[in-house]
Amino acid sequence: MTQNTTTNTNGFSEHDVLLEKLKDVGTPGFQAEFDPDEAERAGAFYEDALSEQDALDSDVDSVDISKVDKHE
Repeated sequence: MTQNTTTNTNGFSEHDVLLEKLKDVGTPGFQAEFDPDEAERAGAFYEDALSEQDALDSDVDSVDISKVDKHE
């Protein structure tokens, strides 16, 4: 995450504004709003999904028919 030092019209840096919003998130009942850039900088879009291969490897619905015990 890179720190942005741009200041807004109130004299606060974008980094300072983001830190204040992150503090506000902990306030019960308060709905802090983040623009897409702020959300990304805060880590809201960290990708931790399974890879396609990991998902296929974890498929419990597939059965290897050669390993099925055949009792008839």
